[in-house]
Amino acid sequence: MLDKDTLKEVIAAALAHGGDFADVYVEYKKVTGIGCEDGKIERIHSGIESGAGIRVLSGDHTSYAYTNDLSREGLLEAARIVSHAVAGQGGDVSFELRRVESPVSFTVLQRPDQVSTEDKVKAVKAADEAARAVDKEKIKQVMVGYGDVVQHVIVANSDGDYVEDERVRTRLMVQAVATEGSVIQTGFEAVGGHGGFELLERNNPREVGVAAARRAVQMLAAKPAPAGKMPVVLAGEAGGTMVHEACGHGLEADLVQKGLSVYAGKKGQQVAAECVTVVDDATLPERYGSYSFDDEGVPSRKVVLIENGILKDFMYDRLTAKRDGVEPNGHGRRESYQHKPIPRMGNTYIAPGKDDPQQIIRETGNGLLVKKMGGGQVNTTTGDFVFDVAEGYLIENGEVGPMVRGATLTGNGPEVLRIIEAVGGDLGFTIGTCGKDGQGVPVSDAQPTIRIKELVVGGTGHGE
Repeated sequence: MLDKDTLKEVIAAALAHGGDFADVYVEYKKVTGIGCEDGKIERIHSGIESGAGIRVLSGDHTSYAYTNDLSREGLLEAARIVSHAVAGQGGDVSFELRRVESPVSFTVLQRPDQVSTEDKVKAVKAADEAARAVDKEKIKQVMVGYGDVVQHVIVANSDGDYVEDERVRTRLMVQAVATEGSVIQTGFEAVGGHGGFELLERNNPREVGVAAARRAVQMLAAKPAPAGKMPVVLAGEAGGTMVHEACGHGLEADLVQKGLSVYAGKKGQQVAAECVTVVDDATLPERYGSYSFDDEGVPSRKVVLIENGILKDFMYDRLTAKRDGVEPNGHGRRESYQHKPIPRMGNTYIAPGKDDPQQIIRETGNGLLVKKMGGGQVNTTTGDFVFDVAEGYLIENGEVGPMVRGATLTGNGPEVLRIIEAVGGDLGFTIGTCGKDGQGVPVSDAQPTIRIKELVVGGTGHGE
């Protein structure tokens, strides 16, 4: 990679015309992607990407340039471009780079860049074959996607921080389509984590394929979901899509400071039920949204955002933290060296409570049990959302009843947090790629089994 003397020279050049702070983000990334459709390996992609982003902060303004020329002259040219975008008077820039040690480390047992493409293809084919074998007549289409990345990062800045980090992530997803007559249903299952190919030893590809296909086939026989207002139980296995989308983005400091969050000006106030605690913790082992340092070189940490219903904190990068006069808390993330960092989630979850998940269902009476969330839409300014239910069941007299299809959940994220009545002691994770400002970053979301007093359930059946 790059030596410290070169990095110091580049940072000094970036501050030649002024500025409060400058940093360099250097990235070297190896990726592999495999796609399977119609029982055939359709694509195998592997490649190497490298480059650097150089940033200067001056007041509330950011100047940013990037280059894939990692030579000394290439980096200095990018630094000069950034420096000219800063209006001011340059001064002496004197600092020494000192290495910052990581507070956490992640174990990788099988580096994916040392696993043969043939072994990766075998895993993809195993998932495909297992999914098709669930029901050879009804399963009409199976799509399997595998991906891994080994990313080396260096971050150096004018405060003297020098960080080296390696991120290794692996994921596998299966989507199955089942048909019967005119009915078409889809099942989806995905696993992934901050770790190597050992992920597929803990999550057998065949079992991932079976889970996706079985869900699609079961939905064919499901009855139309009723429509109306009713209690909703979100099972832990449903994952944290709700908390991520409906309130997580509203806790990112840039949206708060722009007045685009319902949580603006509410720190210290009660914004959720007392049984609700919301956390973002990028230090969790093996989770897809974990990292030792964020993309500004700030060590990751557990951040309690809402504690017993009280709004405690936001997710900050360096720029938003400076505006609020607080320390950055490890949430400055970027998709690649081509992007400037912005506040982003890592592993966001509602903390487990003390209630028994089965007791939560028994005490619900009649309502809807959601075991798998689908896609949806969210207005991050208001928190209003509409989510599809990928797997849902009626709750009848405290018992899990028939499966239903076509259900949607409509509500408001901050309001949902206020009307959560019970929080289970379990915790289930899902993975995804979170999009914001044209950037995608890997995240995990989680929640225990929770009961929401009342949501508007949309469906094609008749409500009570």
